[in-house]
Amino acid sequence: MTSDNVDPQFTSGWTAVPDARIYWESSGAIDGIAVLYLHGGPGSSLGNGGYRKHHEPQRFRTVGMDQRGCGRSVPRVQDDLGNLSRNNTQTLIEDIDAVRADLGIERWIVTGVSWGSTLALAYALAHPDRVIGIALVAVTTTSRREVDWITEGVGSIFPEAWQNFATAAHARDGERTVEAYARRLAGPDREDARAAAMAWNKWESTHVSLDPSWTPGPLFTDEQESMTFALLVTHYWSRDGFLSGEGQITPRIHQLNGIPAHLIHGRRDVSGPAVTAWMLHQRWSGSTLTIVEAEGHGGPESMAELTRAVEQIAAGANE
Repeated sequence: MTSDNVDPQFTSGWTAVPDARIYWESSGAIDGIAVLYLHGGPGSSLGNGGYRKHHEPQRFRTVGMDQRGCGRSVPRVQDDLGNLSRNNTQTLIEDIDAVRADLGIERWIVTGVSWGSTLALAYALAHPDRVIGIALVAVTTTSRREVDWITEGVGSIFPEAWQNFATAAHARDGERTVEAYARRLAGPDREDARAAAMAWNKWESTHVSLDPSWTPGPLFTDEQESMTFALLVTHYWSRDGFLSGEGQITPRIHQLNGIPAHLIHGRRDVSGPAVTAWMLHQRWSGSTLTIVEAEGHGGPESMAELTRAVEQIAAGANE
């Protein structure tokens, strides 16, 4: 572990794992209840650290990490294409647990937003003994059904934009749109990869435009961040999040019965409809489902619900 002490409540550093170094941040009480935050994407990052404000620093120790290949973790995915196959959900689970061990945390509350909720569930299914509770916003499981909706089905709402998106994919015979983008973004022609990233991110900006929290503009202003996001999101989505077959989350969710769980989802989430959260809730004994009527794919009220959920889990753990 290497760390960079900023103040008594914030440290950051990198955990060495095979083929990479994973960037992490820790804030709040060092001896407080640990809360892990998993960001969305795949291929996004911790950003400016806004996630740290959601939990009382006197009571909680909040840990965030930039997932393998993105953010401040190194190397960046586009600079390490030879190891792209190593960037998969099982490896991310191993990275998460390496950070946990590096920071000396025995058990933690696991939280995640969007793709981060998929990763949180996959981690909890792999290591239920290390999870105090789970709180998720904009719930996804990255199933084939969900991926097909966001890359194909949403086109029924945005037919003009989807036609442009599908045409720009340059798909081969029998190739799904998402598979075509994944192939090109990971391919040797990096100019073609950049063109694919631009088309992909334009589609992402389109289907989120109905979200009540949406503001006009591109998802990313930095070309490297744009490429990282498009490359990783298509890499994972084209493979059903590396969670197909027996690895699917929903059929296994009963294995987490008894672990406190809060599922928080916006009614107006066009990109990821609330049915996924509802299906999990139906199969997950003891889970709580909160539908935020006025929000889409996350938002301030959803994050306030996340704060309350973490507090409830902590209170239950201390009883």
